[in-house]
Amino acid sequence: MAMGWRRHMCEAPPAATFGRRRLGDTNVLLPLYWERAMARVPASRGSPPPRNQLLAAMSASDLALLQPHLQPIAMAVFWDMERPNRRIETVYFMEAGIASVVAVQADETRIEVGLIGCEGMTGIAVVLGGDQSPHSTYIQVAGEGLRIPAKELRKAMDASETMRGLLLKFVQVFMVQTAQTAIANARSKIDRRLARWILMAHDRTGDNTLPLTHKFLALMLGVRRAGVTEALQSLKRQKLIDTGRNKIIVLNRKGIEQVAGHSYGAPEKEYRRLIG
Repeated sequence: MAMGWRRHMCEAPPAATFGRRRLGDTNVLLPLYWERAMARVPASRGSPPPRNQLLAAMSASDLALLQPHLQPIAMAVFWDMERPNRRIETVYFMEAGIASVVAVQADETRIEVGLIGCEGMTGIAVVLGGDQSPHSTYIQVAGEGLRIPAKELRKAMDASETMRGLLLKFVQVFMVQTAQTAIANARSKIDRRLARWILMAHDRTGDNTLPLTHKFLALMLGVRRAGVTEALQSLKRQKLIDTGRNKIIVLNRKGIEQVAGHSYGAPEKEYRRLIG
């Protein structure tokens, strides 16, 4: 079974948490922080290396094109990053937490088509030369990241073919993820889809406790809450997870991978092939 990014990307030190007051919402979930040594991109004097893995994969000269325009930002649960069919003014490089990309139909039916964590970025449409998307992107697990005006990212990509090439590789990885989500939704039972989703969230949080509600999972998987409850209980009976109030605790990742089967691993493998 192909492992995800957990071991070499989104690791979280045990004490790395962020206070609720910083996010300004007592209901916001505590985000996590990651530290990662970076060999390819030396940090500027007096500044830490990038925690976002796309930024960490850039050459020093490419990163220098972006650094003057990158601003840190804390992001609370449900915070909108992109709205359907609205101009994308800002692109975000995630450093902690999870963003959810959700397809929205005309009747407001919603289902998640992708996840973005510290391995990636929002603004897929911008990288492809567009300025808006029919999807909604918002924060699912509170965190933080770096934001940049879309116009500045365009200028940087115009100035550097290597940067454009790297970001297009991430677009390819994300397209593979959305395709695998479609296959899972069409062909897999709820317990397998849930197992896949838990693994993807686990990769991006670096923590065994995932702050998630049944309601959120039902939206993400496009099923009724009763179906989510049944699938969670199935994984719990197998001692693969435990559950608490608004949280899932990963007990046996290998076992969850077995339940997920071939529904998990393709985009993770593609990321390692294209980006490292």
